[in-house]
Amino acid sequence: MDNENERGSPRSGDKALVLHPYLKRGKAKSSRDPDSCLAEAVSLTAAINLDVVHSETVSLSAPKPGTLFGSGKLADYRDFIEANEIDVVVIDGQVTPVQQRNIERSIHCKVVDRTGLILEIFGDRAQTKEGVLQVELAHLSYQRTRLVRSWTHLERQRGGAGFLGGPGESQLEIDRRLIDDRIIKLKRQLETVVRTRDLHRAKRKKVPYPIVALVGYTNAGKSTLFNRLTSSDVFAEDLLFATLDPTMRKIDLPGGQTVILSDTVGFISDLPTELIAAFRATLEEVLEADLIVHVRDITHNDTEAQKEDVFNVLRRLGIDIGDEGLYLEVLNKLDLLDDDKKEIVLNECDRRPDLIGMSAVSGEGVETFLTRVEEQITSKQKILTVTVPSEDGASLSWIYRNGTVLDRTDQEEFVILEVKFSVENLGRIAKMPVTID
Repeated sequence: MDNENERGSPRSGDKALVLHPYLKRGKAKSSRDPDSCLAEAVSLTAAINLDVVHSETVSLSAPKPGTLFGSGKLADYRDFIEANEIDVVVIDGQVTPVQQRNIERSIHCKVVDRTGLILEIFGDRAQTKEGVLQVELAHLSYQRTRLVRSWTHLERQRGGAGFLGGPGESQLEIDRRLIDDRIIKLKRQLETVVRTRDLHRAKRKKVPYPIVALVGYTNAGKSTLFNRLTSSDVFAEDLLFATLDPTMRKIDLPGGQTVILSDTVGFISDLPTELIAAFRATLEEVLEADLIVHVRDITHNDTEAQKEDVFNVLRRLGIDIGDEGLYLEVLNKLDLLDDDKKEIVLNECDRRPDLIGMSAVSGEGVETFLTRVEEQITSKQKILTVTVPSEDGASLSWIYRNGTVLDRTDQEEFVILEVKFSVENLGRIAKMPVTID
């Protein structure tokens, strides 16, 4: 068996060389800054505890169909890898199975492309049963396309059974069939998990709190904001993909309206199709949301490109950002801007009701954010005047939890409330022992 095919997945502490190839010109040239892309690739590599010995951008006039890089580049990398005892080369881009096989044979080192690297991170971070199943499904779907390069023994044939003779079933066919069987089993298990999630969602609809979903590019600060708003301790560090499994908490808005806040997996450019498909059940929390809050890292050089990446993922989920009342945008990390840039951002936010400047770390802008969320959530609600007997504490409590109280007048025997209610709650309030005008 060839040496390059004996290497398994990267291990914590392995030495890594990170390369970001980019086209110097042409239609396929990226709008992103190559240095920023390289920095992101290094962060992704560090996210699974690989030791990045060296990283560099690689400009290409045109990618080589069989090897991506030219023979001279590959020879240089082979010498560097040997001299520095590199264990794995991370190529920040999509590499075909044939290219991956040929590069490994040329440089005598394990190669991981961007999709493979993200799958490794997800496999390392998944905590819940659903997350683990989704990652394994995505990984198998990816590996199935790479059987052509995985094992040298795939070229050999195993003999047929008994008297039939002939070449029999190749190892490639056996491995592919085993993967297909496992994929079928995983999909069945995920169907069970999805049904459980649907039951939980149905229960929430019986007590219909609006859902506010936090989305954004990975490391934009969603989990930090989530923790500040909910006083939770969801894992949040300066680390790509710190959060994989969705977390949901109830919070009370300034006017008394209760909402469910959902923290979701961070998005990233070129998010593998396998992961979009596998994590669809998780991301369906976004589909169910009454309001999507897009958290952006306003300090990042590619913040506009990151915004478009998030929009692309949402479009693939079937979500139209243009829907009125569906979207708020948070420009996070104001605390990292100098005074002049911060003033520019805040002036822009003053001109747009759907834009909020904030620092999830310092808390600046949080009160404005909560007020805007409440305005959006209640914008399509109906205002009712409700008269409640003073001794009916249960009805008063329910109204405060499920509606937004705009005004209250206390009389000797009754409490008169002016309240905003969602369409879902109008039927429920009508059945309560109160008077509605």
